Amino acid sequence: MAIDYKKELESAAKTMIMVHKPDTLIKMIARLIVQKVRVSHSGILIHDSEKNSYVLTVSRGTTGLKIPTGFARMDEDNALIRFFRERLDKETFNEGALVYEEGKRLLSQNLGSETKQVLKNALYQMEIFDSVACIPSYYRDDLIGILLLGEKQNKERLSVEELDFFLALASDVAMAIRNAQLFHELELELEKKYRLFIHTTIALAAAIDAKDHYTHGHTARVTDLSLLIVKRLSQKNKSAFDGKFLENLHIASLLHDIGKIGIPESILNKNGPLNDEERMRIQEHPIIGVSILKPIGELETAALGVKYHHEKFDGSGYPEGLKGDQIPLIAAIISVADTFDAMTTDRPYRKGLSKEEATKEIARVSGKQLHPEIASVFVELSEEGKI
Repeated sequence: MAIDYKKELESAAKTMIMVHKPDTLIKMIARLIVQKVRVSHSGILIHDSEKNSYVLTVSRGTTGLKIPTGFARMDEDNALIRFFRERLDKETFNEGALVYEEGKRLLSQNLGSETKQVLKNALYQMEIFDSVACIPSYYRDDLIGILLLGEKQNKERLSVEELDFFLALASDVAMAIRNAQLFHELELELEKKYRLFIHTTIALAAAIDAKDHYTHGHTARVTDLSLLIVKRLSQKNKSAFDGKFLENLHIASLLHDIGKIGIPESILNKNGPLNDEERMRIQEHPIIGVSILKPIGELETAALGVKYHHEKFDGSGYPEGLKGDQIPLIAAIISVADTFDAMTTDRPYRKGLSKEEATKEIARVSGKQLHPEIASVFVELSEEGKI
């Protein structure tokens, strides 16, 4: 059955542009070539910008991998790479493909000595890869990669139509690979910036802890407990907690007490119970915290955890007296973790509760002070010895 190469090319182009992972894209292309044109194997050399070389990223065939991924690496002075980088393909073939048999024939023609030597060495490289044709893939004037094609399974020569298909495919491949690389580079840059942000946030959280001598390590403990709770919640209801929620919870729990920066240390470190005025000052810290974070638009959701982690399920909390499901889930999770750590932390005027005692108290105030579902999960984790 004849292959409609135009249709296959359009289908491949539409699929490739949607793939943003370079490795996945390259494997897909190699599989497409083997399956549609039925070559014995195909490989793809891709430019590694960091090491300024070309790496055999994937090699696929009917009997599996022909050459281990990453095993072959070519520098820019390699003859096969030079042949295409210096556009000797145009000089010798008037087209992009280097066909082994045609290259052998041209060696007997009147070529310049340097061109002949590069071509001879390039053909030797093709022999090493057991390739009958090489198709360059350019992005603008840069050689992005090279498709290496083994012979067809039926031993016939590649037709002009098939070579034209590969040349057109190579053009789409270059664009798709460059797009995928740009997405990958962007992801790496965002990940790098996120790590920097988290480390900065942790340092800020440590500064808050240092201001309140009696709750040293409180922020880290509340963060760990919050993430442990949401992990169990997500096991029970996977659709309710995506990666963004976890990210916001992580940030919110780290920064939930950031507003204490605006509270006098004389109040935070008072050696005894607080009076009414001092308690009112302490209760300002969620509002101070959210005002600090407000200019950072990306932290809008995380700021809900900072602002409302002292609200109570029965509406008796602060700063707004929210009740039940009016309280954002992110704040309700932090509230349980914060309550447990507060109860188990020693103060000069009282001894902290044991884990068992605090767990019983959390169960007692479930549905009153604390969100019942979250409190239930906390008790479950505690009884399992996870806390």
